[in-house]
Amino acid sequence: MGIDNDPLWRLRHALAGLGLALLGSVFIAALLGRVLGDWLGDSYGLRVAIYSGLLVYVIAGAVVLFLKVAQHETQPLAVGRVLRWLASLWLWPLLLLARRRTPPPP
Repeated sequence: MGIDNDPLWRLRHALAGLGLALLGSVFIAALLGRVLGDWLGDSYGLRVAIYSGLLVYVIAGAVVLFLKVAQHETQPLAVGRVLRWLASLWLWPLLLLARRRTPPPP
């Protein structure tokens, strides 16, 4: 059994891209939690709640994206691809809606 038959090896580009995008999303969620928390009430508890909610949202997006598109990710990792994963983590509900609206091929 060679390395090319290993399912994790075949998904390495998707795993790396998604991991880096998730790491970047932690910092974005922290910034948004601070800004929105200050804007809505300037309470530490509110900032933590917003940050936690955003993290749950992004992690759910990571799971959905990995299950839906990871097997199709074959391109080598590049900055543009990581940025696309990052944007997809934040916009994943729109991607699911768009996917449902397109009719299946005959």
